[in-house]
Amino acid sequence: MNEITMQLVADKYIKMALEEDINSEDISTNAVMPEYKKGEVTLLAKQDGIIAGLQVFKRVFTMLDPNTEVIFAEQDGKQIKDGDAVTNGQVLATVVGDIRVLLSGERTALNYLQRMSGIATKTRQAVDVLAEVGSKTVLVDTRKTTPGMRIFEKEAVRLGGGGNHRFNLSDGVMLKDNHLDAAGGVANAVAAARARAPFVRKIEVECETLQQVSEAVEAGADIIMLDNMDHDAMAKAVAFIDGRAKTECSGNIDAHNVQAIADLGIDFVSSGA
Repeated sequence: MNEITMQLVADKYIKMALEEDINSEDISTNAVMPEYKKGEVTLLAKQDGIIAGLQVFKRVFTMLDPNTEVIFAEQDGKQIKDGDAVTNGQVLATVVGDIRVLLSGERTALNYLQRMSGIATKTRQAVDVLAEVGSKTVLVDTRKTTPGMRIFEKEAVRLGGGGNHRFNLSDGVMLKDNHLDAAGGVANAVAAARARAPFVRKIEVECETLQQVSEAVEAGADIIMLDNMDHDAMAKAVAFIDGRAKTECSGNIDAHNVQAIADLGIDFVSSGA
């Protein structure tokens, strides 16, 4: 996450998280440390995984006090960065500054770092499974994110080696079962989307049956999602589509079972796990 994105988009969420934890004052810290005193703390990895959220971790402290210094450790001669693999017990960073800031900000900073690292680690596990079997299927995320955490969780997916699906409802046209029902079928829904949606937006149709797949291809959908289909049905769908649209599959997929779809030649697999 670059500095511009951090300040324009992420800062407001970080501020909300800090305000949630400190709605008036940090009573405990102010009681034992009423005045400035310089301190230093060390950030350690507590298990093997992919580290993600280091810049967010740093921003929590600098938002409380711009003079706080966060010094990231080196690994293999280079400074540790988001997306790196780390090991249990590894020193990741040193934070230097007002002890009151270190104590008041640590939980919020760690909440971001732990959650983002967990997502990045789980993502990398699934991505590695696909890579090991030589699959070109790209793992992407969904909108099943924690409220107020989407920008951070989707960044964590990217840092783990996955891709991002649409960020929000304004980011792309996805016609799901309820949209299709409301419009009166696949053909009507795609035609309406073509007529009204911005021309730069691709149109994706969620299909649960081979009949819907046929209708989506005929209607000219750009992307066809195979939703909760079994392996044989997806294989038939991919063969029928035959490159006339990009393909995506979704439905209860995670690192433990993603290999089962690796042989299908699907372009994207989306997971909210």
